[in-house]
Amino acid sequence: MSILDKAKIGSSVQVNLELSKDRLTKETIDAINISSLGKISDFRITDGKGIGVVLILSNGKEQWFFEDEIDLLDKNGNVIKKNNVKKENSNFIFNFLKGLNYENKNKVSELLNPINFFIWLVVSFKDIF
Repeated sequence: MSILDKAKIGSSVQVNLELSKDRLTKETIDAINISSLGKISDFRITDGKGIGVVLILSNGKEQWFFEDEIDLLDKNGNVIKKNNVKKENSNFIFNFLKGLNYENKNKVSELLNPINFFIWLVVSFKDIF
């Protein structure tokens, strides 16, 4: 579940202090220890890939959190479970390429073989895409 799927500005969330303690100030940690609940006031792009949220904490201060550091609450105050289902690509070509393995070649004829070069290239780049 992405935070954008269900959360809106004004939604209540609960902060998981264990996941964010290392980067927070003492004042923010004290506010979260008093009450781990907060309200979403804004969304921010965190690192170009993820979305973070800006929360208004119990002391009235604003602090941003990564989406995995918070739990969304429903109207009754219960935590909404996250669906961490990763979408698998069922494309035949991707499945075939995932199964490719490259073994190091020692003979000159094996090194000059264009098929071996292509397999090496695909195996080298398959984790990037």
